[in-house]
Amino acid sequence: MSAVRIARAFFDSNILIYSDDAGEPRKREIAREFIERYFSAGAAVVSVQVLQEYFNVVTKKQKMDPSVARVKVELLSKFVAHITLPEDVLLETDIFRLHKLSFWDSMLVRSAKQAECKILFSEDMQHGRKIDGLQILNPFLI
Repeated sequence: MSAVRIARAFFDSNILIYSDDAGEPRKREIAREFIERYFSAGAAVVSVQVLQEYFNVVTKKQKMDPSVARVKVELLSKFVAHITLPEDVLLETDIFRLHKLSFWDSMLVRSAKQAECKILFSEDMQHGRKIDGLQILNPFLI
């Protein structure tokens, strides 16, 4: 019997942040399960924007030691990382205009699509929404 292939998924920074949030034990457990499943299968994607947001939040709000946060960013960046180019910003403005998302959420959608993801995991966007073949899912509602 062959293994089931996991669809490529883009992770918003909020899912990564919850994986370290001791104040939200249920969300921490769920976030860790999703991260482990997708990252171990080589099906997880992050962007430079996500890595920057993760580092900023965990060091400021969660008071994580910056050297620990740096190690985590280094580990996360070993997985597929989409790097935004100037033309992506132009295409992101079309997503912003057509789908009425925030500027930053539009950039995440563009990055996920550019990295050929089928799923975007985020707590901040409309669960179940599809944008040009990309399914937005909130792992805390699944």
